[in-house]
Amino acid sequence: MNLALFDLDNTLLAGDSDYAWAQFLIREGVLERAAFEARNEAYYAQYKAGTLDIFDYLAFQSGPLVGRSATELRGWHARYMAQTVEPMILPKARELLTAHRADLCAIVTATNDFITAPIAEALGVEHLIASELERGPDGYTGRGAGTPAFQSGKITRVKQWLAGLGRDLSSFDQSHFYSDSHNDIPLLEAVTHPVAVDPDPTLRAHALARGWTVLSLR
Repeated sequence: MNLALFDLDNTLLAGDSDYAWAQFLIREGVLERAAFEARNEAYYAQYKAGTLDIFDYLAFQSGPLVGRSATELRGWHARYMAQTVEPMILPKARELLTAHRADLCAIVTATNDFITAPIAEALGVEHLIASELERGPDGYTGRGAGTPAFQSGKITRVKQWLAGLGRDLSSFDQSHFYSDSHNDIPLLEAVTHPVAVDPDPTLRAHALARGWTVLSLR
């Protein structure tokens, strides 16, 4: 068995589920457009530039969840998946996942687990390594928890996950990681088969210089 790791946003999806979630809440009337759309755009620009403060962003994303009932949150999720996520799932991404069905597979994403757990389920991927949101006795607190799965934090979280399975990266003859983002260069460099998927310009240049595979799922 080999190891196959997949970034989610702009890799398996034709878009960013994190950014799209905030836009969905604006359309739902949960967030006020004038105040939140500009912030969402700014955070997305910071992510693409590699300068995002992930803890600040997790607080921004989890704020609307505070004080909401489980019923309300499930309703949001159902509409978000149907209206926003399902159209973003790439057919070639499903084919790629199928090609790795004999491998140990995980989605490794900086997007928080509240947003991404239903997406991983829809894609048929059992294991999800995502940034985590803090929960208290009364639900979400509006803060992140633990080590976010972002930049070098992805390596930390993958190692923790594998250790829980009694494995490590060296346990596998082949380890793949598919990603579009230069933020993921640390984990790409840690596997035996790094693959740049529809990469941003920085990752494309890095991949070509290193002789990595460059793939399009679009």
